[in-house]
Amino acid sequence: MSLSLRILGCSSATPTPDRYSTAQVLNVLERFFLIDCGEGAQINMRRFGVNMLRINHIFISHVHGDHFLGLPGVLSSMSMQGRTSDLHIYCHEKLHALLDAFIGTFEMPMPYNIIYHHLTYENELTLLYEDDKVTVHSFPLRHRVPTCGFLFREKPKLRHLNGNLANELEIPISKRFGIKQGDDYTAPDGTVYPNSTLTGDPDRSCSYAFMSDTVKLTKAVPWIEGVDLLYHEATYGEDNLKRARDNNHSTAKQAAEIALAAKVGKLVIGHYSNRYKNLQPLLDEARNVFPETYLANDGALFEVK
Repeated sequence: MSLSLRILGCSSATPTPDRYSTAQVLNVLERFFLIDCGEGAQINMRRFGVNMLRINHIFISHVHGDHFLGLPGVLSSMSMQGRTSDLHIYCHEKLHALLDAFIGTFEMPMPYNIIYHHLTYENELTLLYEDDKVTVHSFPLRHRVPTCGFLFREKPKLRHLNGNLANELEIPISKRFGIKQGDDYTAPDGTVYPNSTLTGDPDRSCSYAFMSDTVKLTKAVPWIEGVDLLYHEATYGEDNLKRARDNNHSTAKQAAEIALAAKVGKLVIGHYSNRYKNLQPLLDEARNVFPETYLANDGALFEVK
C-alpha cells in the first residue's frame, strides 16, 4: 500500500453525536500527515489506532474553528506523551499567534520544537514540503477567509531491475542502483546493455488532493488533474444551492463535477452540514455525476495501492 487516508472527522461547523469536525491523517509511504484538526481529532486518533507521535507535519487549511480547534489538545497530548522531535505546522500566520498564546498557558516547557510555515494564497501551486519520496503543495481555494487546498504526490519510483539477468551478467552491486534510476550498463568487455533490457517499468506513483472549504472552483482542475484520490467538501446538496453560494461552500453535485473534470480516480465527499441526518441523498447526488464517489464517515479508511 502506497497511500491511505483515515477520516477523523467529517462534519462542518457544528459536530454531531457521530460526526466530529474536519480532520484527516494521510499516510504516504509511512510518512504521516495531519490535515486539518477539528474538535475530537485526538479522540478519534485513539479510537482508530492512529499514533499521533508519528505525525511530523500538520496542515491547516484555514482559520475557521471547525478546522483547527482540536489542535491545542493534540499539541498538549504530544507533550505529555514525551514527544521530543520537531513538529512542523503549515498554517495562516493568525493561527501561529493563537497557538503561541495557548502554549504560553502550559505550566511546563514544551519538550519539542514547533516550526511554523506560513501559507501563501497565490494563484498557483506552492511547494510546502519535499523529501526523497514525497512532495506536498498548497493551492488557493475560495472561501470567506484565506483558504488552501493541499496536493500530496509520491515522486517517480525506481525502475524494476531484472535480478536474474543482473546476476547472469555479474553486474556489480554498486552499479545496480544507477540502473534502477535509468542508467545503461557497460560490461567489462565493452558491451553496452540498454536500460530497457535490464529493467521493467516502475510502480505507479500515487497522489491525493484535499479541497475544503471552497466554492466550486474550476480553476483548480489543472492542479489536481488525474489524482488517485480527491477529498472535496460537500457541505450541502442541491436542495440548498443558494445557501452553499451564500456561505462559499459546495454541493455534492458540484464536488462531483470537479472530480469528473479533473479525471480523478475516486472522490470522497465530506464536511456535511448537520442538517443532513441521512447522507445517502448527498451520495446519490454526487454519484449521478461521478459514480466513483464515497462518503467520508468518521473512521473510514481509503487506500490507494
